[in-house]
Amino acid sequence: MTPILGAEGQKVNWVNYKTGVKHLFFRMDVDNKKAFIAIEMAHPDAGIRSLMFEQFLQYKMVLESELAEEWVWHEQCYDNYGKETARIYMELSDVSIFRRDDWPSLISFFKPRIIALDSFWSDAQYGFELFK
Repeated sequence: MTPILGAEGQKVNWVNYKTGVKHLFFRMDVDNKKAFIAIEMAHPDAGIRSLMFEQFLQYKMVLESELAEEWVWHEQCYDNYGKETARIYMELSDVSIFRRDDWPSLISFFKPRIIALDSFWSDAQYGFELFK
């Protein structure tokens, strides 16, 4: 995905996407059972994390319009290390990074969604300035 420029015309590290907001991540992950793409709010302060989530709720219609689908919204969940986070995500089940036949499905799953997130973020990021 390297040759694809971001919404603002710059080069983007799609795998390690920089939101510019501390504790706010766009994550893509795949294992031997499922793949997921997520907006993850991992601020250690639960109150600030909740405010970030509420801010995303204000942008929900814009986000889902850009994504052209509804994602799952969890204000309180836990990452693989037991750390409390808030997450907005989409999951693809029954795929494995270890099955070569699944790779086209994985690319088709991740690519349009991360590009849509980038397009959304190019406008919405200004509403998150207070969290920088």
